Amino acid sequence: MSDSQRVWVIVEMSDGVIKPVSFEAIHAARLLADSIQGSVEALCLSHEKPDQTNDLFHYGADQISVLKNSVFAKFSLELWLHTLVPQINEHKPYAVFLPATTHGKELAASLSARLNVGLATDCVVIEAGAQDEVIVHRPVYAGKAISHLTLQGSGPHILSLRANVFRGPGPDLSLNGDVVELDVPFSGGDLLLKIREVVKEAGKNLDITEARIVISGGLGMQGPENFQLLEDLAQVLGGAVGASRPVVDNGWRSYSNQVGQTGRTVQPDLYIACGISGAVQHLAGMSSSKCIVAINKDASAPIFSVADYGIVGDTLEILPLLTSEFKQVLGTKSDR
Repeated sequence: MSDSQRVWVIVEMSDGVIKPVSFEAIHAARLLADSIQGSVEALCLSHEKPDQTNDLFHYGADQISVLKNSVFAKFSLELWLHTLVPQINEHKPYAVFLPATTHGKELAASLSARLNVGLATDCVVIEAGAQDEVIVHRPVYAGKAISHLTLQGSGPHILSLRANVFRGPGPDLSLNGDVVELDVPFSGGDLLLKIREVVKEAGKNLDITEARIVISGGLGMQGPENFQLLEDLAQVLGGAVGASRPVVDNGWRSYSNQVGQTGRTVQPDLYIACGISGAVQHLAGMSSSKCIVAINKDASAPIFSVADYGIVGDTLEILPLLTSEFKQVLGTKSDR
């Protein structure tokens, strides 16, 4: 198989654990590779071989290359570029996929500029054209329209993929491949920027852009202490807690929780909007969710215009009831 027919996926990890969105990128790469009779190669930059390495095969990778060095324990854009650009220049893959995360978007844009090749971000559809071009659909204007792009030329084409779009049917445990481990001789002494420490928020909350269930609160929650009601429901459902911009502006929740045009865009299976009126800026960040449930005491709130299901009532009274019911239902199913 020639390098020109390979689709590469740059695997993203957090604390040595492969992020779920990387498995989605592998599945998307598999679909594209099959259409061009190509192969999928996953690249892991890590200080050691990740425990989940073989899981990448189960989602469609044909080969996994683990580029190892102690300096890869923390993400550094300069370091990643220093390592990946020579690899891409040497092998010239057909396309390079990255998750559309904070690091993924930054790295994708930088690779495109450094290599002087085409870039498409936040992709939701990826297809191969008849003349080796890549046809891409991506949301624009805060999700109000879909842009159709065609990346022409020999590539490599750089694409970042939106989370929760390319999940596929799940892992196929019968699939396997080859793992290549390479020690990368790099000390990091020439870096202009060195990452000394990564400070994370306390807790193990899911990233709202990757969560399949998001429960968001607005000013209707009436105070930061009431967000515990959302945390309780999120824990039962295995979801993440989001927030509207006014909530973040008031200091009730951190910016990483903000959903909306000036925050983060989410596309979960289930989005529950609690005490959120539904300003257009917020709708831009969540209207692509597969199922939207709105809870608001104002029956004329704009959020109901995009909701699949609506509950008119006091959010603070309804949330504990929902949490209790979900506990009973999910508990009953788990006992069977």
